[in-house]
Amino acid sequence: MHLWISDPAALQAHFAHKPFRIGLDTEFIRERTYWPQLALVQIALDNADGEPTVLLIDPLVPGMNAALAPILADTSILKVMHSPSEDLVAFKHACDAVPRPLFDTQQAAALAGIGAGVGYQRLVEQLTGIALAKGETRSDWLRRPLSPAQLDYAADDVRHLAAMHDALDGLLAQLGRREWLLEDAARTVANAESEGPERWPHLSLRGAQFLDTNAQRRLVRLLRWRDAYARDNDRPRGWILDNELALTIARTTPGERKALQDLLDANPKAPRKLGDAIWRALTTPLADEAEAPDASVGETRDKQRLKKLQDAVSKRSAELGLPDGVLASRRWLQALLDEGRWPNALAGWRREALEPALAPLLAAQD
Repeated sequence: MHLWISDPAALQAHFAHKPFRIGLDTEFIRERTYWPQLALVQIALDNADGEPTVLLIDPLVPGMNAALAPILADTSILKVMHSPSEDLVAFKHACDAVPRPLFDTQQAAALAGIGAGVGYQRLVEQLTGIALAKGETRSDWLRRPLSPAQLDYAADDVRHLAAMHDALDGLLAQLGRREWLLEDAARTVANAESEGPERWPHLSLRGAQFLDTNAQRRLVRLLRWRDAYARDNDRPRGWILDNELALTIARTTPGERKALQDLLDANPKAPRKLGDAIWRALTTPLADEAEAPDASVGETRDKQRLKKLQDAVSKRSAELGLPDGVLASRRWLQALLDEGRWPNALAGWRREALEPALAPLLAAQD
């Protein structure tokens, strides 16, 4: 059974007696904005008969997000979600609250050895034997009224979370890995709460590796400005300044304001009206830009050292029965090499599992 909730008081009434857990999901739109636009919130409440009541909550209704906030923040209610990173950002932006405590069924499946990055539909089928329809993945969730097919699809996204939680929590308990999931979930929540721009956004652009040091610094200036402008104006980064144009500007080093404007005028996708702002960003050094990692390093340096770490991680993962990539990603290992210290992503249980194998390799590199 699912119920359409368009009155904040109706939502609050369903929580007059607090449940110990809820299944939680959202539908959001992020095609024309920087921040995900919360379009629908789904909450599954356990019932004695085993068939949950699904609340389909309209966050477009005035006051609804304020009514949701205390539910999301209530630490006595476990929030069971699947791969919720973007959902958490949507909640943070719309409700100024991030759901906690969190049980991420995708993380749990990985730690239980089922598989890394398993999608919701596939995991439902693996754990419950139920095959779900896929028909509304590209729907316009901001339209009203939503169609019956949309409502059924949205309800299915939370209907099975309780059963999945029971199955996965049991597996983790058998393996002694409940604490692992608690650590990972807490890190996911913390990342959403402190969600901010990347410090070194140039590292994610492949073309940056072909730029010299000064051009890379100019690129960092442009990309940080772009991110700040996109966040402040709630527009996609690519609408402000696309990656290729940012690389071109950083590479060609326009020596004066007019040369930059000529470059913008020659590019049909360029934000011509933002020329002054781009020029200021391009020509204003950043206080920390001298600390920027060299984007070419990942292609030319430490390949053998990184490969040895990856091999050790792969061996340890096999010993623990973990899917590839769960214990440590290539990016995390590269950060370990670059920074000379264990990054936050490798803290806690991961460091305990890996340090005996990696410490000798790290010491041998000095």
